[in-house]
Amino acid sequence: MSYNMIYMTVGTKEEAINISNTLVQEKLVACANIIPGMISVYRWKGTIETAEEYSVLLKTRSGLVQNVIEKIKLLHSYECPCILAIPIENGNKKFLEWISQETQI
Repeated sequence: MSYNMIYMTVGTKEEAINISNTLVQEKLVACANIIPGMISVYRWKGTIETAEEYSVLLKTRSGLVQNVIEKIKLLHSYECPCILAIPIENGNKKFLEWISQETQI
């Protein structure tokens, strides 16, 4: 079994919680960690922007990554949301097994 951590950013705490709750309820991810207080600086449509955002770390099976990405895109308020899948190469075996138990079969 292989696993991924998905990194996502959102503009509000409410959006972070809503998307995370949906993903956990639908068993697309085992858990979400919502990290407040991030400042993002980026170029958007030719202008340099600065915004407060929330980082969200999601843990899932590799086979569910595309489903997670598609669900986030449906729920997310951004036109072009940051959604990155990062392979988990190693970790606490019991935690990885827990991810398997908590996600879709």
